[in-house]
Amino acid sequence: MTFGTSVLTGPPDTHARARQHEHAIAEAAAAYAALPTDQPVRLAKRTSNLFRTRAAATAPGLDLSSLQGVVEVDAGACTARVGGLTTYEQLVDELLPHGFVPLVVPQLRTITIGGAVTGLGIEAASFRNGLPHESVREMRILTGGGEVVTATPDGEHADLFRTFPNSYGSLGYALDLVIELEPALPYVCLRHVRFPSVTDLLDVVDEVMSTRAHGGERVDFVDGVVFSATESYLTLARWTDDLEGRVRPSDYTGDEIFYRSMQTRRRDVLTAHDYLWRWDTDWFWCSRAFGAQVPAVRRLWPRHLLRSDVYWRIVALENRHHVMGRIDRWRGRPPNERVVQDVEIPLDRTADFVSWFLREVPIEPIWLCPIQLRPGAHGGQVEPSEGSGAADDPPWPLYPMRPDERYVNVGFWSTVPIAPGAADGDVNRAIERQVTDLGGHKSLYSDAYYDEATFARLYGDAAYRPVKRRYDPDGRFPTLYEKAVQAR
Repeated sequence: MTFGTSVLTGPPDTHARARQHEHAIAEAAAAYAALPTDQPVRLAKRTSNLFRTRAAATAPGLDLSSLQGVVEVDAGACTARVGGLTTYEQLVDELLPHGFVPLVVPQLRTITIGGAVTGLGIEAASFRNGLPHESVREMRILTGGGEVVTATPDGEHADLFRTFPNSYGSLGYALDLVIELEPALPYVCLRHVRFPSVTDLLDVVDEVMSTRAHGGERVDFVDGVVFSATESYLTLARWTDDLEGRVRPSDYTGDEIFYRSMQTRRRDVLTAHDYLWRWDTDWFWCSRAFGAQVPAVRRLWPRHLLRSDVYWRIVALENRHHVMGRIDRWRGRPPNERVVQDVEIPLDRTADFVSWFLREVPIEPIWLCPIQLRPGAHGGQVEPSEGSGAADDPPWPLYPMRPDERYVNVGFWSTVPIAPGAADGDVNRAIERQVTDLGGHKSLYSDAYYDEATFARLYGDAAYRPVKRRYDPDGRFPTLYEKAVQAR
């Protein structure tokens, strides 16, 4: 693939930046070859957005941190080559000043593009732009066999291209990717629309997914929040270069809290940058668990530390030392079960799921984000996989959303008390059963409790197994089941 414009950041010489990047690719393969062959390979990262507690590692991790940043951009084709370890925060910082953003920018700053493609990333543009891996043109992947291969939808490695999404590093690591971009404007105009029931809200979601408009206004972004069975909101937003009479855009990176604003404002305007990170400042609403929404605490909390990776480090410390758990036991409180999940439910069953959830799981608010696979986007035309159906197989078999189906992502992130006589994990198991019964799937970034046969059926094992054998013949990476369920 040929790129015709200069690098956005770094050395002024495009070729110098490209040479640096190619050198980093070669170093990554050499570093992999030097790792012990008798221990599982893990990626060494300073940040993580996984909520699975993993077994302690004894071997050194694979450091791919040099594979960051925008390497080159083709403005005419609206594409960019980017390092696999580039965070979306860095992508936005490098691309937005030049009028571009990735088609989908997940909500948290430190999610890497390689992580979003091998895992799952969604946002309010997903109703029209789908999932991050759908806007990938090609990937260079470091496989378990130590090779660096270029995977494209229709090339020699189309099987890897198709099964890489949702493989969570069990098939390899994306060293760089060519991704599609879309033009961005300086501001985003928002409308917060209140609904008395989730059913009413979902009727408008259906309309917006069909028409990309509501009330005579274009809709470029849509997501929603359910505060209770009788109070829910859709935020309908669009790109704009007009402040529409307002003196300045709103600012939710300090004292004001974004999710609370939808209960008091009908219209709002944010800068494009602040809109993309509107959920990161308070980790949606999870910052309240750390006292960061208490006005007196918030005034003292340094503004630059109001961000998701700071809260994640606090959670990691608690997971390691269990300070709050000990305090709760001292106070006589029951232990808690972590319920941190994102699930995709077919649109026509979402009201059933939300009704069940609000009745059975004491967590509010919850997030709603409409999503559908991009029309015409696919994982390449490959031979039917071992044990697969054939032509009507899902385009991305490890997360088998149907291309003709509309979905709503439901996100909920909290803890619940473990009831007397219940076991840790029982609430999550009940959620898993409900999601499956309604024809949905859940993301694997957090705790999962499936038995191996159920997991294989739900997450494309028939397509996965032959690709795993081809690209990781010696089993240097844990399998997807070992990673997602057994936390290896």
